[in-house]
Amino acid sequence: MTHAGMHGAGPDRAAGRSPSPQDTRPSRSRIIALMNQKGGVGKTTTTVNLGAGLAELGHSTLIVDLDPQAHATLHLGVDPDGLESSVYDALLDPEASALDAVLELRPKLALLPAEVNLAAAETELASAPDRQRRLESALEPLLDLFDFVLIDCPPSLGLLTLNALAAAQEVVVPMQSHFLALQGVGKLLETVRLVSRGVNESLLVSGVILCMHDENTNHAREVVADLEAFFEEAKTQNVPWRHAKVYRPAVRRNIKLAECPSFGQTIFDYAAWCPGALDYRALAASIAAERIEKSVEPLKETAPTPEVTIRNTSAPSTSAR
Repeated sequence: MTHAGMHGAGPDRAAGRSPSPQDTRPSRSRIIALMNQKGGVGKTTTTVNLGAGLAELGHSTLIVDLDPQAHATLHLGVDPDGLESSVYDALLDPEASALDAVLELRPKLALLPAEVNLAAAETELASAPDRQRRLESALEPLLDLFDFVLIDCPPSLGLLTLNALAAAQEVVVPMQSHFLALQGVGKLLETVRLVSRGVNESLLVSGVILCMHDENTNHAREVVADLEAFFEEAKTQNVPWRHAKVYRPAVRRNIKLAECPSFGQTIFDYAAWCPGALDYRALAASIAAERIEKSVEPLKETAPTPEVTIRNTSAPSTSAR
């Protein structure tokens, strides 16, 4: 595939070396799965630019591209067809090491890339006894090398996403402030709740990042108010989103964010002081400053969990069962 960003932006093999021992951090990575089963909401844009923002702040960050479309890989200027090893090998080959596939692209920013073969992973893993925990096992050797691991999940709730949720401590949901998106968030939260019960009881939802946001519309303001009210109510409930919030600032609609992937660049490489860069820089600082004790609290069900309901003042109530 021809890609403008692969001329000068992509890594050579030297840049694809594994992190060196002196890069080792004293504490383990903070693992965040960025997920939304709806495509086109800014999920990959958020994963890449949030990761780049954390790296700019001095935090060693690994982006894991778990989407068979390999958009995060392309966004960072890497040709999926030219890879020697990828996350697919780490998931499917018991002899493969994820460390061999990691590409160090920029100071403090590395990528575990995806390739087209990843589309077959769900079928190939379907009969594996440890099919839900392959990513968790693959990431284990990397967790002392990075401060943050950001997983770009597929736009679906299949086995690859389940692997991400089994490996992660936290879930962050990039979404647009549209009423119909609230229904999708309800379904997503229900999936997280099921995973926290049976696969990863420490998994929690940290919050929502609003993408392509226009704060000047009444509709957007209503949706944000509904989300904030929903999360406020959840603080007293025994659910994985009891610590969740709507992150600030919202990411403003900005054409530079749409342009930079075609050059294989993050927004900080492409237009470092545009509104999109300012928003992701502020979000990275906010997430980096968070205390993560919340991420290791086991969720113990003591009573039936309330139904996931997000209300909107301009439309009937919606539920996700």
